[in-house]
Amino acid sequence: MGLFGRKNSSTATLDTAAPVEVDPALAALSGTYTIDPAHSSIGFTVRHAMVTNVRGSFTDHEGTLTLDGSNPGASSASIDVKIASIDTGIADRDGHLRSGDFFDAEQFPLMSFRSTGAKELGGDKYRIIGDLTIKDVTRPLSIDLEFNGSATDPYGNQRIGFEGSAEILRSDWGLTWNAALETGGVMVSDKVKLTFDISAIKSA
Repeated sequence: MGLFGRKNSSTATLDTAAPVEVDPALAALSGTYTIDPAHSSIGFTVRHAMVTNVRGSFTDHEGTLTLDGSNPGASSASIDVKIASIDTGIADRDGHLRSGDFFDAEQFPLMSFRSTGAKELGGDKYRIIGDLTIKDVTRPLSIDLEFNGSATDPYGNQRIGFEGSAEILRSDWGLTWNAALETGGVMVSDKVKLTFDISAIKSA
């Protein structure tokens, strides 16, 4: 039985209008949650020079999750990421990524995601469907997530956790800079893997 207590989790979608039996403990998770940036990460991995991976993250982000245990299809997510917070561990590389060659952080300071729906994939696995905006280009994005559970922390906050990933082609959002290699191929792959590790606190 998944996060919202649906019994036929292998085939059901979260936006069905059919009545469902919801576990009271799981229904109690309904509410609005604020993403805790100190205990969450939004990262990425991209192939470099055809031989290795570069990993990085965005360290400044905020967002909310709204969970509806009785009508899971009404659940939603909203996340804003400050492009200037990109961090790959190399200052010169980070500066290049912030420049007009890539994100142009000065003109387009935010990357945002707004959900439009969700599907249950079975167990505690879900697919959040929405729109990702980078450099004023908005395109659909699906993020596969796994619910990691809920807990009350030592400060009395009710927390929930999710982790997940998605793959995009950066060129779809106008991130097209590249350089050819003498041995063939290109310096930076078009495919980028996004990763999410989210801890969120329930609002009072």
